[in-house]
Amino acid sequence: MQGIKRKLVYVTLYEIIAIACSTTALALLFGKSMGHASVVAVAASAIAVMWNLVFNTLFERWESRQIKRGRSLGRRAAHAVGFESGLVILLVPLFAWWFNISLWQALVLDLGLIVFFLVYTFVFNLAFDKVFGLPASALPVPQCT
Repeated sequence: MQGIKRKLVYVTLYEIIAIACSTTALALLFGKSMGHASVVAVAASAIAVMWNLVFNTLFERWESRQIKRGRSLGRRAAHAVGFESGLVILLVPLFAWWFNISLWQALVLDLGLIVFFLVYTFVFNLAFDKVFGLPASALPVPQCT
């Protein structure tokens, strides 16, 4: 599976799992209802979907220009760290506003989520590529003979 279909399946599966996990975690952390936590989880998911599309498009553009093809552990780790770093910049202000906490407190909150999502992103990408195959940008270049 390639192109926009791949991206849509990826984002949908990733975010459904992410919303379920983050709703539960936020409700438990703040002692709020699942309904209250789910609002910010869905908002964070919408932000993450847009960032995901932008980041993965840029990452695959960069990846397609690399001499060495494939997705090594290092490249997968760089992908996860890059994605999560951008998401922190976008989500910390949202968490601070929604939970009425300082930006510092929101960052500390987000650090716990970052650890979870770094692992989750890495494992999800590995599993997704195993099930659906590598994207065209990571496939080996055919050798001319």
